Formats: sequence, C-alpha cells, structure tokens
Amino acid sequence: MLRRSRCCDVAGRRLRGMPDPALPAPAVTAAALRRAFIAGARRVIAARDELNRINVFPVPDGDTGSNLSSTLGHVLQGALSRRSRHIGELLVRIGNDAIDGARGNSGAIMAQFLYGLAEHARHAPALDAQTLADAVRRGADSARSALAHPVEGTIVSVISAFADALGEAARQHAADPQGGFATALQRARGALADTPKQMAVLQKAGVVDAGARGFVDWLEGIAEYVDGGPRALRLRGALPAANDPGEMPAHVHEDVDPARRYCTECLVLGEGIDRAAMQAALGALDIDSLVVAGGATRVRVHGHVGTPQRLFDACAAFGSVEAMKADDMVLQQRSAESPGTVAVVTDSAGDLPAVVAERYGIHIVPVRVSLDGRDYLDRLGLTAGEFYRRMAASDKLPQTSQPPAGDFRRLFEHVLAYQPGAVYVGLSRPLSGTLQAGETAARGFSKPARVFDSGHACAGQGLLAWRAGELADAGADVAAIEAELARLKPLTRTWAMARDISHAVRGGRIPRWAEPAVRYSGLLPIAAIKPDGRLSIAGGLFARRRAPEAFARYIGKRTPPAPGWRLIVGHSDAPADGERLLAALRERLPVVEAHLVEVGPAVGAHAGPGTLVVGLQPAPL
Repeated sequence: MLRRSRCCDVAGRRLRGMPDPALPAPAVTAAALRRAFIAGARRVIAARDELNRINVFPVPDGDTGSNLSSTLGHVLQGALSRRSRHIGELLVRIGNDAIDGARGNSGAIMAQFLYGLAEHARHAPALDAQTLADAVRRGADSARSALAHPVEGTIVSVISAFADALGEAARQHAADPQGGFATALQRARGALADTPKQMAVLQKAGVVDAGARGFVDWLEGIAEYVDGGPRALRLRGALPAANDPGEMPAHVHEDVDPARRYCTECLVLGEGIDRAAMQAALGALDIDSLVVAGGATRVRVHGHVGTPQRLFDACAAFGSVEAMKADDMVLQQRSAESPGTVAVVTDSAGDLPAVVAERYGIHIVPVRVSLDGRDYLDRLGLTAGEFYRRMAASDKLPQTSQPPAGDFRRLFEHVLAYQPGAVYVGLSRPLSGTLQAGETAARGFSKPARVFDSGHACAGQGLLAWRAGELADAGADVAAIEAELARLKPLTRTWAMARDISHAVRGGRIPRWAEPAVRYSGLLPIAAIKPDGRLSIAGGLFARRRAPEAFARYIGKRTPPAPGWRLIVGHSDAPADGERLLAALRERLPVVEAHLVEVGPAVGAHAGPGTLVVGLQPAPL
C-alpha cells in the first residue's frame, strides 16, 4: 500500500491540478507519474479479457488484451516496481522495459510510444504541461514510424488524437497539465468511437479497435489516479493475475491468413542499430503487420509471416537476435472457436506428425536449438531438413535447451481464456528440464492446467499427445484425458537405432562406456526408453546393409500380442531407411494406423543423422 508523505501529497496535487500556495506553476513529478502509470497498467490488465474478445484486427486471434497486459505487466514488474526521483530516468527505464517485454502488434506499438516519449523527456527532472505535450507528441510520431504500413482506425489513430489535443491544451493552458490531460482524454475517447467508421472489419463486427481501446483504458487508469490519488491504486488492489484468464467468450469473425499464420517476434540487441534500414529490409519481405520498435541499442520486431526464420535471419544482419517467439494464429483462432474442448499441448521433442497436430489442433511449444553460434526455434525457426544440412557442415555439435517457462505460460494464458482446461504432454522428466518449465507455467490458473510426464521422447511422446488430442476432440474432460494417458503410458514403447551414438554420449543421454564398446564391436546399438523414463542401451544388431529390416525383426520379437498397433516411425535425415522400416513393421505387426516423420532438431541433435525411431502404442478399440 502506498503511503502519502508531504512529497507524495505535493506530487499528487501537481498531477491533479490542485493548487498549493508553496508551489510555482504545477508540474508532474517522477513519484506522481510512476503511480499514474501503475494505475494505467492495472486498468489495461483488468480489461484484458474484454480486449481479447473484441480483437478482430489485424487478425482475429483473440490476444490483443493478453499482449498489451503482458507488455505493461513487464513494465510493472521492472521500472514501475521501484521509485525514482528523476522523471527522465524513470521514463527511460519504462521505455526500455516496454521494448524488452513487448508482445504482439499492439504491445509493440504501445512500447514504441513509451520509448519515444522517453527519448524526448530523458533529461527532464519533472514535466510541465508543454514538456509533457511535446513528449507525448514524440511518442505518437515514434509509434507511427514503427509501422511499415500505418492503418487509420487503430491504436496509432487514437494516440495521435490524444497527442494533438494535449498539444493544443498546452498552448492554451500551459500552467494546467491536469486540465490538458482531461481534454486530451476526451479527444481520445472520441477517436476510439470513430474507429469502426474507419475500418469496415470493425463496423461489421460491431466493435471498436481492440488496441485503440487498450490505449484509452490505459489513459482511463491514469485519470483514476489523477482524480483519486493513491486511493485509486488501493481500490484496484494487488496486480490482477495475468495468468488467470477466467471465462472468455469467443469473438472471432474472419479467418487468419494461413500463409502468414505465425505471429513472430524477437528482440535485436546491438550498438548503433539503424532502425530505418532494418524496417526497409524487413519491409522487402512478405511480412504483414510489421512493427519495428526501439532505438539504437534494442529493437523489438513483430510481424505475421509464414516462415518465422526469414524474419529472424533478416534481423540477425543488424544485431544479436534474442527472445524469439512464433505463435500459431490459426491454432489460436481455433482455440477461440472451441469453448467446450480441452486444449492439448506438447513440445517439439515429441515429433508429432504435422497432419495429426493439425487435425486435432494440438499446440506445440518449440525447443531451442543452438548451432554455429545461432539460436533457433525447433521446427519453426529451423526445419529438420535444414538442421541436418547445417549440422553436417558444422565442426561443432548442436546444443538444445528447454523452452523458457514464459513460452508455456503465454500459451496457457491464451487457450485457457477460451477453453475449459489444458493438458500438456511433456518430454520425459529424466531427459530434460522441459517438463519442469511447463509445470512452472501451469501454476495459478483458475481452470485446470495439467502437466503429464509422458515418460517418453520422440515417437512415444508423440503417440501420447496424439491420443490426448483425439480424446479432447471427442469431448473428454481433463480428468478423463489424464486417466487414459496414465493407462497408456506403460503400454507405449519407444525404440531407437543409431548408426553413431557419439552425439547421444556427448549430450549425456547415453553413458560414455557405451561408445567404445559400440565402435569396436561394429554393432548398431538399439536404445529404449525404460519404465522410469530414462534412455538406455537395450541391445544391438550386426546388420548394417539390412538394418531397417533387422530393426523391425528385433521390435517384432519384443512386442506383445495386441489386436492392433498405432505407430510413429521417425528418421534422422534417412527417409529411405524410414520407409523400409515402416514397411517391415507392417509385415510383422497388426498396424492399424502409422505415420512416418522426420525426427526434429530437439531429438536429432542428440541422436545424430541416420537414426531410426519407432513408437508403438495399442490402437484405440
């Protein structure tokens, strides 16, 4: 709770326009601005679900509220979490934190507005009416410049209207920042109401622009503080739980363009970054909703693309690319249209067939892959085929790392805004910390967000995620899905045959003693996932020329009788061997349904090229 000292009382009086006989012309202080910004951010976070509901532009993926809340939440937890006596220093911290934490189209625009505002006022110890108006004008122009193709009837229109009105008020009433703010807020409300007149998609949907509404909500929160002082902060209480979306009705009107299905973002760090040149380079690519926000040392890039790596590669020419993400807007929209269906999530180590993931709307969180000093998003930033080509040309072994908890949390926030629950089918705990990241992200939701340890990897994990998606599609609830996965887990088998186990040994997946034994014996080692979820050497074959067929015989002898089996066969850059293995398994087992997949970088980095993987699971009756 905030306490009012004489200093704070003066700051509040200055911002609210209340005269104090001991003061000259009123000005906004750092303490007052910080508290006003806190109130504004909290107002946006409280309105998150409604903003998601009315989100129809630039794409109807229902996440504008979440993106703005996340962006401002990052500022709340950073710059606004500590006091400052110098308003310029405070604004610089706010601008930097906003760029670092910006999420989504509207979040990036809002971040650039704050960054531009800070650029103008960075040396100001306080803000009088004219300095404030000039700083807001700079922020508005900066936000507009971040867009490759600004569209009227959006957040930039409302920001511009607010800046125009604040400038006019400052010229007429330079000594009254509170009166100027009230006038400018009224102008922003009017510009928001006009957004449906400027865009047919909004008029058709019967809504205002969600990003523009979020900006006005931010101003309304500031107005609450201006009118009520610290009491306004106390009335709002603690920061609303940004990871608790509550109930959220769908409000989707048009389909997402599948050719630009990935909402892609990254942070570019460096020295002397030419933002205009970066915007021009990215603008030459087929990128929709492009936002390039930031300054000479840090730039937040947002765009809708079909191939995320094209955006990341273009950004890499200007600095170090970090904080990459690529959200599938087609699946986000599908979530919004599936209010009665449990969301199923897995990670890219599961090597789920793409056709199965698409059929059941299964969300996949990508593992990180590092190769030749560059970081990639598994499957999204680096395809399996490209990974193996680069791996063969590199003199260094690739490395993998678990997705950050924020990747899971962002996904859980979205699906639980619409769907009744979520089940994450994760990579075996003994093999990676990925499952723990999912567990961290799943805490604190009012709806069930369950984390299931598959006890498998690659094909076995994919089979369990497949079954979870199938059950969710049929209307099963979270408890029923968990129960079925628990039943199937010990019945699912995962086998792998490697031509070279050095990658797995160096990655710590297979003990070092196994490598010389395999090398000198000429065996093709066979590994299996044990009941405890660990990977171990299970045997070997002396059959290099007919290895796929020999591997099928090995599996067939160790597979118990069953009415039918569901299979996933994976290969590491060895499609012909994969086809032969699948054909041989069909001859030996009653296969009901099977898919051939290319093992992705998450597993291929440790398995090495030429590896064959088989996952078996009793087929549903």
